[in-house]
Amino acid sequence: MAFTVDPSKFRFGPEHAAGVAGKRVLISGAGKDGSLGQAFALAAGLNGASHVGVHFHSSYNDGLDLVGYLRDQGVDAFPVQADVTNVGDLWATRTYVMERMGGKPPNLVICNSGLTEKGYSFGRSLREVEGESRAMRRARVRQAFIGNLLESRSVLDTKIDGFLAMTHLWSGESLYANEPLQLVYISSRQAIDPGAAVPGYTIANWAVLQLPRVLDVNLGKSASLVSAFSVLFPFVRTGMTDEYAANPKVFGRWQPRMLETHEAAQCFLQALARPRDELRGSMVELMVEPDGDEKGRVRTTWKTVTFGITETLAPWSEAAPLVFPPSS
Repeated sequence: MAFTVDPSKFRFGPEHAAGVAGKRVLISGAGKDGSLGQAFALAAGLNGASHVGVHFHSSYNDGLDLVGYLRDQGVDAFPVQADVTNVGDLWATRTYVMERMGGKPPNLVICNSGLTEKGYSFGRSLREVEGESRAMRRARVRQAFIGNLLESRSVLDTKIDGFLAMTHLWSGESLYANEPLQLVYISSRQAIDPGAAVPGYTIANWAVLQLPRVLDVNLGKSASLVSAFSVLFPFVRTGMTDEYAANPKVFGRWQPRMLETHEAAQCFLQALARPRDELRGSMVELMVEPDGDEKGRVRTTWKTVTFGITETLAPWSEAAPLVFPPSS
């Protein structure tokens, strides 16, 4: 068993279990040990979900261990291996997932797949190295440029393409089966308060914040059957962030310490337990603040994020509008 977490910490009270109890849950990016996706799968399975689909791409060792553990606990869990950026691969999971869920599509889909970046100085070239030839510098800068942008592309593809494909697939199946569906998009506080050196990560997490509204507009009269909302998480200690856990320069402006995955999962279930229509189309941001004088003790609260868009006519355009076709 490749667990580094204590599964017993993912069992919560009935007031938090209400959002997953009896649900057919599918979680993308749930395979890796110590990840947020694993935390969501444990929280769903150990708090009454009827089915738990554990999606992974390359983290099959950890993912299969997670499925095995959940089954040992009496949970109807099953693995789903697919590349969410490959639409053919993702489509191939459709029939299998519904068969494993008793012939019905999932009614709770948590879009969590994502990568992070090692980080690079976006918009800046590499520093010069003393004594380096011009040819060597050109080669080094070129390689860094290509490598950095390929890394960002992978992050963008996984988050944006993956969430778009998951939404299109399971919303369509929900409408066809006339079964209600709730979609949750896992984003980051860095989407609205960017950190340095991770441009692809910031842009990808910003983009998915628009998905609930885009989906609502496209579904039209059918929007009552499918609802979606986005969650902006702060820093959580996972395999991607653990190296920064002792570095307040990285996360200190947001929170006094990183949340553990079981803490983040309990907060998530607290939000999921809210009425569906209350969450529809919303963006909710998890805040972490000190609680009293006890070191490491924190309190969490949820904020609703609202974007304000103001459109004003540009004076230079108002003074000289173009008219088509031009008068003769």
